[in-house]
Amino acid sequence: MGEELTSTRLESAPPERFVSLRRALGVGSFGLNQIVLAPGQRNRIHRHRHQEEVYLVLAGTLTLLVEGEPHEYAAGELVRVPASVRRQIVNRHREPLSLLALGGLEDHAHEGRDGEAFAQWSDTEPGTPQSVPAPEDLAESELAG
Repeated sequence: MGEELTSTRLESAPPERFVSLRRALGVGSFGLNQIVLAPGQRNRIHRHRHQEEVYLVLAGTLTLLVEGEPHEYAAGELVRVPASVRRQIVNRHREPLSLLALGGLEDHAHEGRDGEAFAQWSDTEPGTPQSVPAPEDLAESELAG
């Protein structure tokens, strides 16, 4: 996109868990995505070759598994994850989770499609996010509260 102003809107219940805001806005210098997970949903285990990420929790509680260890963040909290660290976004709670994921490199254009995905924490060789299926949702008995 050129020098014009662009805008988009966050959705409270998008049709997909992952919404690319970068494309909608024409952003080229960093990644910007909305992620919305229903209770029990989780995304792939992943890391990046070059791109650090910051997650901003908009609503709900984010359970961020980092190398398999859980860390919880409430609405209004932000967390930065270095590129090489494997992470998984999980909604262990009974209310929807909405967050913004921002990623990029200082002084570099955003590198799309540099994600590496894992089906299990024990996997040592990554696949692409497109080749690794999304995990099954958590069972009702695994939800907090």
